Amino acid sequence: MSATDRLSNERAFHDQQALERMAYFRSNPQALCVDTEEYLQHETWIASAIALLGHVDGLHVLDCGCGHGMASVVLARLGAYVTAVDLAGSYVAEALIRARINGVTGAVDFVQAALEALPFSDASFDRIWGNAVLHHLDLDCSARELARVLRPGGHAVFCEPWGGNWMLTLARRYAPYPGKDRSADESPLRSSDLRILGRHFRRVQVEPFQMLSMIRRIWPQSPLLPWLDKCDTALFRHWPKTRRWCRYVVVSLHK
Repeated sequence: MSATDRLSNERAFHDQQALERMAYFRSNPQALCVDTEEYLQHETWIASAIALLGHVDGLHVLDCGCGHGMASVVLARLGAYVTAVDLAGSYVAEALIRARINGVTGAVDFVQAALEALPFSDASFDRIWGNAVLHHLDLDCSARELARVLRPGGHAVFCEPWGGNWMLTLARRYAPYPGKDRSADESPLRSSDLRILGRHFRRVQVEPFQMLSMIRRIWPQSPLLPWLDKCDTALFRHWPKTRRWCRYVVVSLHK
């Protein structure tokens, strides 16, 4: 498949998702309001990942694959000047509406573009953020572009599904569970992808999240979750080889 076909397929998939969401928002406009704390806690890695950006007050932050725009709102509330970019025009439209409803339009610019060809000057951004976006991309091309637009000394933080657990790979492929929709061309990150990122950034750091506690994906109200989260933290710290079995990783890229 050509790069053009892949981008076209990704754009169509995410445009359709956004259009289906907008139908819901027309009858439930309150759902466009963003609760910052709820966003930070909606997955176990989000608050930690946002914290890795450091203080963003007054900084220029690129929100890659902005999607619904919740992160853009949260980053703007933290004082950042945000440029939100997405391949899908319908998601850019949704993110713009969400920014307007949450009163942050003065701090956020919206751009429809592919991350493989960013329409920004070199060294335009102090920080880069992305949630579940790298695994959709031509990674070598996108990493080159991300490094180009990041200022020297800046860093990027991405939250990404991890593909090192073969049982999880089978579950992602065959098991029914809520919110499973995926585009045909996406693929969770693997060690080979980290090596690609390492060709473009001075340092690549990876923090794993959820192994035993990934049970929350099918049993979100399990009373065992706090205990399982603690077990995962201990396992990842004391037995590093268990990290390959995690569900998600937070990847920090330093220029």
